[in-house]
Amino acid sequence: MHWLPAIFILPYLILFLVVYRHLLKARAYRPEKDPEESVSVIIACRNEEKNIEKLLRHLAVQDYPPHLFEVIVVDDNSDDQTAGIASSFERSMNLKVISNEGSGKKSAIRTGIGSSQGRLIITTDADCRMGTGWISTIASFHNDSKPDMIICPVKLEGSPGFFGKFQELEFLGLQGITAGTALAGSPVMCNGANLAFTREVYTGHSPNLHLTIASGDDIFLLHSLKKERGSAIRWLESPGSRVIASAVDRPFEYLKQRRRWISKGRAYRDLLTICLAVVTFFTISLEISLLAAALANKLYLPVLLVVFFVKSVPDFLILQNTASRYSEQRLIKWFLPAQVIYPFYVMSVFFCSVFTSGGRELSFPSQRGT
Repeated sequence: MHWLPAIFILPYLILFLVVYRHLLKARAYRPEKDPEESVSVIIACRNEEKNIEKLLRHLAVQDYPPHLFEVIVVDDNSDDQTAGIASSFERSMNLKVISNEGSGKKSAIRTGIGSSQGRLIITTDADCRMGTGWISTIASFHNDSKPDMIICPVKLEGSPGFFGKFQELEFLGLQGITAGTALAGSPVMCNGANLAFTREVYTGHSPNLHLTIASGDDIFLLHSLKKERGSAIRWLESPGSRVIASAVDRPFEYLKQRRRWISKGRAYRDLLTICLAVVTFFTISLEISLLAAALANKLYLPVLLVVFFVKSVPDFLILQNTASRYSEQRLIKWFLPAQVIYPFYVMSVFFCSVFTSGGRELSFPSQRGT
């Protein structure tokens, strides 16, 4: 009878093996012709004087025809030199630096798109950097496939120590699920640090972005578009379309960031997203419960080990596949210690959300965090 709890690991195993199976469909995209898409790159930023210059230097050397793209920096009420530093690049490219008409990232993106001219909108963050073919790769993919939204890859910048490696592994897991579910035709996640969509998509779905919730400018747009019959949402598998984002320096800031991520989950209505989140949270709760039971009665120790092993199988497969595609195989050696710590990390984020002011908007975290 004490083996009965082990049965409850099966939904997790099945769901994420399905994600892994679709992840195997990923094939690198290679542009074959020069597109002529008009592109607007929107950067919503606040107090990013340490990062904005580096980003704009990367955008200034893009190989996309200068007359076909513009860069719009939307200063979200910064109290540092973000706007001034950005303005110094106005002679280097077709760049506009404007002020947010409201407050917060969602308002800043809306302000930027309202001031833009391009039909294809690409959003990124001030702490990102990319290769010279970033815009051309995304524009070519849009020209070839004509999707309504393009979910592009994001790679987390490496940092020293186990904390840095844990962040990278978690982020790789998120990227694996993002790609796998998108390739399955039912995406559950995307990242506003590297997201493209048409102006028509934003105009039609911006009323569904839940402006009262601070985060979620990307995922709420995705979920709203996903409900539209016949909408085309595609994953872009290409190193040329990838951006590199900065990791969080301190554990407390990391927990705060994750708390913000899950705070928007109360407003989710996408069935697969909710299903993945609930199954993941239940599985992690099962691991914690079995650990407590094993400490009280060693009879439960084999059950705990079996559940831990079964959960680790799809986790490892997804991470190994994504690490290989991102040329980050070095991180796999950290998989086992990260896997041991991960349930406690999720519970920490969960209780942080419950017992802080952000806890009123509560959700179950999906696998590895978002």
